[in-house]
Amino acid sequence: MNMQAKHTADATTAEESLAIQAEQAKFDSKAATDVAMQNTLLTPRFYTTDFDELDAIDVSPVREDWDKLIAQMVSDPNKGHFKKNEAWGHVDWEGMDPALKKEFIDFLISSCTAEFSGCVLYKEMKRRGSNADITQLFQLMARDEARHAGFINDALREAGVAVNLGFLTQKKKYTYFRPKFIYYATYLSEKIGYARYITIFRHLEANPEHRFHPIFKWFEEWCNDEFSHGEAFALLMKTDHKLTSGRNVLWIKFFLTAVYATMYVRDHQRPAFHKALGVDPDWYAHEVFTKTSKLSEQIFPITLDIEHPKWQPTLEKLQRANVDLDAARKQGGFMGFVKKLGAQARAASAFATLYFIPAQKHQVPESTRLEPAY
Repeated sequence: MNMQAKHTADATTAEESLAIQAEQAKFDSKAATDVAMQNTLLTPRFYTTDFDELDAIDVSPVREDWDKLIAQMVSDPNKGHFKKNEAWGHVDWEGMDPALKKEFIDFLISSCTAEFSGCVLYKEMKRRGSNADITQLFQLMARDEARHAGFINDALREAGVAVNLGFLTQKKKYTYFRPKFIYYATYLSEKIGYARYITIFRHLEANPEHRFHPIFKWFEEWCNDEFSHGEAFALLMKTDHKLTSGRNVLWIKFFLTAVYATMYVRDHQRPAFHKALGVDPDWYAHEVFTKTSKLSEQIFPITLDIEHPKWQPTLEKLQRANVDLDAARKQGGFMGFVKKLGAQARAASAFATLYFIPAQKHQVPESTRLEPAY
């Protein structure tokens, strides 16, 4: 098979997509791969879990909704979509503002790593499992994530950088999460990903003069994949009532707070990127939180009170603590160490304040299924 003649957008399995990308890896950039290899609180991680527990899931309680979702994913509406065509056009990387270029490349590397981390986890579940329902789902999701990662890498190569995904698979540190934590974290990752991409897509639809790169034209179909993956994790959680009740509601609140706070802090590290998009990061964060909260009502019995008077000021305190923490790390030495401890304490205090804002409770609907509506 001539890998050069094929494209990840046309691959029907994650394995085929990764084989194509392995052939392309000779062109990839060590600098981009080094960025993707970083492990901090704000960088995407690779996860592993108890695959036997996942394999034991019985989807019978949600069979009707499950079969409809799987049929939709098997129909593969986005096959062939994630590749450049005549709508791509020329990208003037050389003429791009240096601050914007740096932040946009960082955004693409982070997005590529996040998509690929999902692919790695889903592909491993498919490889290890014997439950036909579960292995089919994870194979389909791995296919989608591999396409997304390959598409972002295509965009990065135009800038002279790209991530060696095969190297990441072998060398990046893996974090173990219990299956229920995988459900909470991955469900939220997929749904907030949908909310982020569709908010940018709709904004640029209305304000095309801010579309400084053609990849944003592909965001609608992209976020619809994210939406479907979130639907799948909602159904997985629906198979066991204990996952979304009792003490586990405290864990749900923790993951909601952590995902929202991480997004807020990370996005405020890219001022030039958001300025070029014509988007205020505070407005954008609130839009994404609002959408994600509404979507997560399908399975979680609580949502965070993002209108609480302490919410926004505390997010800003967390952001300032993160800026000071980064400066302290760069300063180094004894004073840098002291400042780092102070910044970490302030960040922890801010996170605790966010966590202890009373949540809003609601009744979870009988059926979790939603359709993309934004």
